[in-house]
Amino acid sequence: MESHPLTNLLAIVGPTASGKSSFSMNLARQAKELGHAIEIISMDSALIYRGMDIGTAKPSVEDQQTVPHHGINILEPWESYSAAMFAKDVSRWVEEIRGRGAQPVIVGGTMLYWRALIQGLSQLPASTPEIRNLIEARAAQIGWPAMHEALHAVDPITADRLPVGDTQRIGRALEVFEMTGVPMSELISQSPYSESRDDGKFPHLLVSFEPNDRAWLHERISQRFKIMLESGFLKEVESLMQLPQMHPELPSMRSVGYRQALEYFANEISFEQFVQAGTAATRQLGKRQLTWLRAMPSRYLVNAESIQAINQATKDCLDYLFPNQSI
Repeated sequence: MESHPLTNLLAIVGPTASGKSSFSMNLARQAKELGHAIEIISMDSALIYRGMDIGTAKPSVEDQQTVPHHGINILEPWESYSAAMFAKDVSRWVEEIRGRGAQPVIVGGTMLYWRALIQGLSQLPASTPEIRNLIEARAAQIGWPAMHEALHAVDPITADRLPVGDTQRIGRALEVFEMTGVPMSELISQSPYSESRDDGKFPHLLVSFEPNDRAWLHERISQRFKIMLESGFLKEVESLMQLPQMHPELPSMRSVGYRQALEYFANEISFEQFVQAGTAATRQLGKRQLTWLRAMPSRYLVNAESIQAINQATKDCLDYLFPNQSI
């Protein structure tokens, strides 16, 4: 039987600011010393956008020149992307990378993309402009917090996992219920690719960077946000919003940090509140990512705080990618 084209794929995942990118770059450097090549596939729903560099902690130009990266700067910030598009793109990238004699390594924290890749997506009804417009009109009348409550009344499972500010997914869940009369959570659970299946469609190694101490991650998030501000994050957002195609409701501008920056520019919050809100939203993102990861029992867990654990993971990843190679 012919093997799946994505067989033996390696993925480095973890919450934001857990050290995934630096680990993957070091892995690529060590592979090069052994005479091998690694190319990185980004699994991040914000890194896909051009011009969103500082607020996404995008790999530096130097890093991208040192190690080939895919899935970065592939769209304008007013364009849309999806988990299904990611899965299709990855299949192409992996084939091209392996065709060059290199090994692909997926790196990122957008776990919905990972599930789409290894399990597929449930067959939810396609969005229709008519129903979507009705939902948007109702939201304009009563507000998204009330829409979140409405979702909770018909689909508490989905509502509980979505923050009130995630208007795009709240609207989508209400749209699915309006079209089918069935909660989105129930449709997903009935799918052959439900969340309970973590084995996936092909053999793979999922390496997850997770800190033992949440305070360690919170401090790294705070420091990263501070560095972003010092690097000109607000100027980046200001420049983006001067583009004629841009508006606050775009998926790109709902990204953590950018959404809070727009509230600051609209004089809805003070600078101090912006810093607090941006940091808190990033922490919440990390918490949601950890929730996804902990539902995947087959992952290779790495203590992100431990140099010893990181060194061992490096060796094990190289062994996985390049078997029978003395390290």
